[in-house]
Amino acid sequence: MRVTLSRVDDKVHFVGTNEAGNSLHLDTGPEEGGSGQGVGPMQAVIMALGGCSGIDIVLILKKQREDLAGFDVTLDYERDPEATPALFTNIHIHYVFTGRLNPAKVRRAVDLSINKYCSVARILEKTTPIRVTWSINGQSYSL
Repeated sequence: MRVTLSRVDDKVHFVGTNEAGNSLHLDTGPEEGGSGQGVGPMQAVIMALGGCSGIDIVLILKKQREDLAGFDVTLDYERDPEATPALFTNIHIHYVFTGRLNPAKVRRAVDLSINKYCSVARILEKTTPIRVTWSINGQSYSL
């Protein structure tokens, strides 16, 4: 497996491309020397957590034949501004489900993803607490 990164401008804007030709723009804001035309690398890590776990959850719920009408993921995080590198100090991932869903099956899907299948979660949990919550049609739950 391979990804490549190509610098786009005279600042720090890069385009990462995978073997299938899909791309992601990485950059920083002007205050950090970038042009603000992509997500920051640490934001990309957080997005990867949401994408990795979200994919797992959707696939698990499909196998369980659950009626998933809608699904969104919100991630809030903090980094240590006094440290170099500025590592994550706290991550909160919140899943928003809509549809006719069995709460026990949703809980199992979330638990399996975060604690077993999602490689990104497994990597991040070694250094950062990850708090997990979700709602099903407005009703709140947590691991």
